Amino acid sequence: MKAAGEGSGLHGRNGRRLVIGLPYFWLALFFLVPFAIVLKVSFSEAMLGNPPFAPLLQTDADGMTALHLNIDNFLLMFDDSLYYGALLNSLQVAAIATVLCLLLGFPMAYGIARAAPRWRLPLLMLIILPFWTSFLIRVYAWIGILKPNGLLNEWLMGIGLIDQPLAILHTPVAVYIGIVYSYLPFMILPLYATLVRLDLTLLEAAADLGARPFTSFLRVTLPLAKPGIIAGCLLVFVPATGEFVIPDLLGGPNALMIGKVLWTEFFNNADWPVASAMAVLLLVLLVGPVVWLQRSQWDDADSDGERS
Repeated sequence: MKAAGEGSGLHGRNGRRLVIGLPYFWLALFFLVPFAIVLKVSFSEAMLGNPPFAPLLQTDADGMTALHLNIDNFLLMFDDSLYYGALLNSLQVAAIATVLCLLLGFPMAYGIARAAPRWRLPLLMLIILPFWTSFLIRVYAWIGILKPNGLLNEWLMGIGLIDQPLAILHTPVAVYIGIVYSYLPFMILPLYATLVRLDLTLLEAAADLGARPFTSFLRVTLPLAKPGIIAGCLLVFVPATGEFVIPDLLGGPNALMIGKVLWTEFFNNADWPVASAMAVLLLVLLVGPVVWLQRSQWDDADSDGERS
C-alpha cells in the first residue's frame, strides 16, 4: 500500500510539473527566444547583405574574436525626433483610446451583466460577432464610412446637420474611431466577467444606509470592478500602442505611430538594428506598467485576505 501511495504521489507531482511546465515552455519558445534574437539584432550595426546587420562576434585580421555592441541604435531613439515623437504619439493615442473604450465599455458591460440571464448570451454574441470578420476588412469598411462621400457624411447631409462633407478620413479622429471600434470588445468582456459576479446585496445594503445610486456606484461598484478595469485597460492599451494597420489606413501619411515607423525601418529602409532597438524599448516601456498593475492586484488581494 505504501509503495502504491508513493507511486501515485510521484505521478501526481510529475503531472503537476508537466501542467506548470508547458506554459513556461510555450513562453520560452515563442517569446523569450524571439525576444533574444531581436535584442541581439538591436546591438548590431546595419550593413548591406543578407541578413542586413553585422554579427556581434567579429574576428579581426590577427584572428582575435571580440564582442562588438552598438548602443547608438538606442541613443538614436532619444536624439531623433522622428523616433521619440512616434513613441510619445503612440502612447498618447493608446491612452486616449483606452479611456474612450472604458467610458463606452463600462456602461455596456454593466447593462449586459444586469440584463436577464436569457438575454446575456445573445448580447455577448453581438459583442463578439465582429471577430468573425477579418480585422483588415473591418478597418477597410471604415474608409467607406468616413470618406468625404461616405455613408457618414451622406447621412449627416441628408438629415441637414451639415452642408458640406466633413474631413474625417486621414485625421487623428479617424484613428481614434478605428482603434475604439476594433478594441472595444477587449474592454467589455473582462468588465462583464467582473460585473456579472457582483454581489447585489452590497448595493442593497448601501441603499439601506442612505447612499444614493451614484454614491453606491462610486463606493461599491467601481472598487469591486477594479480587476476588470485593469484587465480591460491592459488588453486595449498594449496592442493599441503598437498598432500599424489602423493608423496606416485611416490616419494616412501624417499618422506617426511606432508601428508604422517599425514597418518603415524593417521593410523600406532595411535598418533592422534600429527597428529592433525601437521594439525592445517599446517592450520595456509596456512591461513596466503591466508588472506594476499586476503587483497592485496581488497587494489588494493580500490586503483583502488579511481583512477577512
